Amino acid sequence: MYARLLPTPTRSVFLFGPRGTGKTTWIRDRFPNATAYDLLDTGEALRLSKRPDTLYRELAALPAESWVVIDEVQKVPELLNEVHRLIESRGLRFVLSGSSARKLRRRGVNLLAGRAITTTLFPLVSAELGVGPDMERALSHGTLPMAVVGESPKDYLRTYAETYLVQEVQAEALTRNLGAFARFLEIAARQNAQVTNATSIARDAGIDRRTVQNHFGILIDTLIGYWLPPWKLRSATKQVQQSKFYFFDSGIVRALSGRLPYPPTPEERGPLLETLVLNEIRAFLSYSGRHYAPHYWRSYDGAEVDLLCETATGFVAVEVKASSRWDTRFNRGFRRIGEHLPAPATCYGVYLGERAASWGDVRVLPAVDFLKRLWDGEVLP
Repeated sequence: MYARLLPTPTRSVFLFGPRGTGKTTWIRDRFPNATAYDLLDTGEALRLSKRPDTLYRELAALPAESWVVIDEVQKVPELLNEVHRLIESRGLRFVLSGSSARKLRRRGVNLLAGRAITTTLFPLVSAELGVGPDMERALSHGTLPMAVVGESPKDYLRTYAETYLVQEVQAEALTRNLGAFARFLEIAARQNAQVTNATSIARDAGIDRRTVQNHFGILIDTLIGYWLPPWKLRSATKQVQQSKFYFFDSGIVRALSGRLPYPPTPEERGPLLETLVLNEIRAFLSYSGRHYAPHYWRSYDGAEVDLLCETATGFVAVEVKASSRWDTRFNRGFRRIGEHLPAPATCYGVYLGERAASWGDVRVLPAVDFLKRLWDGEVLP
């Protein structure tokens, strides 16, 4: 299995990440001697939910600074009171993993008041896969570990999409109408990486707009997707204000949209590459501790930059094109946004060609080269 880049914590940690990213494998690798509780075991979850203080009685005799793992902690959020007590009174350290933060956020449970850091495990990234990852495979099947190393990535991704509906949505009663939610998922996946129009999605899915907003909340709380907000330029009055929605993995996009049996079309490839690049940037920012906030920018007349990020040293702008040739018209967004930023941005064009080039102040890089520079710390210093 690939060596993961997520650093090993030295203090208690909430470890979140969608199902299938490898949280359990990472925990076993980094904490092989930890006392572990698996709350996916229904019997174990039921036992502890009846008497949460059982956790304290079972762990109070452990030496200080011992590690304890509680997998899928959101299944019994009341345990966090006992975790808090054990950290304070016994000096224990915890790895609290989960694939959904919904119950923790919505029930006002004890989040340990800063006694545990929060981090995320992403799907495999290019720096973990090695030099020159297979971009076509990554676009088609994504980079979840089992989609990379498994014998049948299509079967795995199809099963993953079905399992998500059953285990995450139906089992936790997140929505009463699973059929309508499944229709919403397919439509949302087909609009991945686009400016979100909730009214249009509601019409196509046969549900109301408020339900669409709730369904997007489910995707975010179960870590299946996230919003990319627009950058609000103070001097620019005519710009798009709606956020874009991205799924966490390009393979999952294709599974949910029903496109797995077919090769990606030219219309699919752009959003898929954009999703892959943006998710690697998010992983890099998280793993490296550079918590810059990524945005996008688009004017009402169509000038766009896929990613705009303010770093400690200035602005970085990135435009992604699933093209084998870089065209000068792809630089339009860079020129337009440069008129409004307080300082020149470092501009990167990312494409599926084979050669690096310079177009004025735009550095054009093949996607593989861009990702290597990203993980070398050159893109977002």
